[in-house]
Amino acid sequence: MPAPAGAGSGSATEPTIDPNSVKPEDMPTAVRMRRLEQRTQALKERAWQLKARVQTLKEQMLGGGVGAQALISHDNEMGSSFHLVKLTYTLDGTQVFARTDDSGENLYKTKSFDIFTGPISPGNHQLAMVATYKGHGYGVFEYLSKFTFTARNTSSFTSTEGKISRVECHGFEKGGAATPMEKRAAIDCKVTDVAPEKAAVAPAQQTPGATPLPNTAPAASAPAASSPATTPSPAPVK
Repeated sequence: MPAPAGAGSGSATEPTIDPNSVKPEDMPTAVRMRRLEQRTQALKERAWQLKARVQTLKEQMLGGGVGAQALISHDNEMGSSFHLVKLTYTLDGTQVFARTDDSGENLYKTKSFDIFTGPISPGNHQLAMVATYKGHGYGVFEYLSKFTFTARNTSSFTSTEGKISRVECHGFEKGGAATPMEKRAAIDCKVTDVAPEKAAVAPAQQTPGATPLPNTAPAASAPAASSPATTPSPAPVK
């Protein structure tokens, strides 16, 4: 009697299923989430690559520029009667610098402050600053230590792509000897746009071990031919 089909000593091999041929709706939830996470990560990496490429192209178009940047500084030019005790700067509503010295014995000694240095979005910007001073005096002017003086100012500037906006502010005493002390403290700012410095071109590299060729000297004219020296004839032998 013939053996039934499929009978034998070995078990039948199950068909191999290609994971790529399985529909997403037929996959387990964990597998679908894992694949979605992998695709999301791949898209993020692709986006970062494109962003880096765009940045490279932009720098090439700008001739090695650095985009829009801002350099903001403050110089303390107040006289000895005003000791700086507090200085704050706000850029577009965000505080970017704050320094306080309640004793008034240290901060006024700093004559220059770096307020902000870094990239900034192209367009219009507003910079607000507040400087607070404590009066300082000797002898008949000792009463100044009981007063504080405040200087405020707001400056607007426009940053340009491929340029550096240099904002130089300084606190100073305005007016003269007839100006009341409470009206002397002032802040002024000067804005200039400068082009970023380009990196120096590196000298051409020479092959290791190679001897640099000397500069070619101009061809010298051939010396004039001189007539050969006359050799005296020997005297005849007698």
